[in-house]
Amino acid sequence: MNRYMKRFWGDAKNILSGNIKITNRLKFMAIIFSVTMVHLFLTIIFGCLQVIPLFLFNIFSVCTYVFCFFLVRKDLFLPVYYTTYLEIILHSMIAALCLGWQYGFAQYIIAIIPVGYYICYTMNIKRHKMMIATISAFVAVFIFLSCKMLSFFWHPLYTIENQFWEIGLYIFNSICSFLFLIVFSLVFVFEIKLTNNQLKHQNAVLEQLASTDPLTGLYNRRSMDVFLNQAMESSSSFTLVMCDIDDFKKINDTYGHDFGDVVLKGIAKIVTAQVKEHGYVCRWGGEEILILINNASLEAAYRISENIRRNVANKVFECNSKWIHCSMTLGIAAHNKKDTVEETITQADYNLYRGKRTGKNTVVL
Repeated sequence: MNRYMKRFWGDAKNILSGNIKITNRLKFMAIIFSVTMVHLFLTIIFGCLQVIPLFLFNIFSVCTYVFCFFLVRKDLFLPVYYTTYLEIILHSMIAALCLGWQYGFAQYIIAIIPVGYYICYTMNIKRHKMMIATISAFVAVFIFLSCKMLSFFWHPLYTIENQFWEIGLYIFNSICSFLFLIVFSLVFVFEIKLTNNQLKHQNAVLEQLASTDPLTGLYNRRSMDVFLNQAMESSSSFTLVMCDIDDFKKINDTYGHDFGDVVLKGIAKIVTAQVKEHGYVCRWGGEEILILINNASLEAAYRISENIRRNVANKVFECNSKWIHCSMTLGIAAHNKKDTVEETITQADYNLYRGKRTGKNTVVL
């Protein structure tokens, strides 16, 4: 038992520090631990008051919840939920018979209704989980009203003369019931927030996968089409730069595709570092890279392109203890508002191949 308590407190600390999420096992451990502590306290109280039926029933309840700890360890959550539900129902009924309505034990029945919906919804019940919670709720309402009606026609078996116990037990039961509701509301809010954060993260990952090239990390053509349409719709000017790695096929044939991937990734980093906040970089296809530079003159676009060409030419690419130098040719075209974006891409591509025909490793306006 002591080992399970240590594990429970260790899990609780990990939750507060954000190291683990709230699992079904931990939720049930928390419920069982809390209810066990309440029944231990009530066992002492009823022993002092000599209310023998409730004293014995609370001893039975404590033993039942200790057994539930072992069921939780085996992930038998549904039997644990049924056991907890029935114990609270029976305890409230016996308390109403022995002491009457005014001690507030029936309030626990109210507390288990939203808890039942929460537990049934979040734990791994494949079928009829909402039906289980709803039937349990209607039964709880019926028992609650029955306890109230019983107080009109049934004289309690035990009468406690000191009114302090009536007020004290009513306050204790009210506090426990509200605490259960508050704690589960907070857990519910926490799990909603955690789920939303996970969805946001997953959506961001999916968006990145859908919008970027998996090898180089550059934008793909789908994303670049969006940026080009935005540039066309705005009133600002923009310039396109089409880049191509010189003799890339020869690199792949000579050194292998792994070396070709190293070259592509290295050049992608160089281009991205030079463009930065000036625009967008896209892997247009194969070894071709398309750059969109916003609000830049031809001279500014040329300086960026020349920096890219020079840095690539000076870069040493290494893979499997082999190293090479390579070069890039770049073609620049400023967009004319009378032209379509396809015509501007064609112009940049034409300038690129002019550079290819005149010696490569150059920038052509």
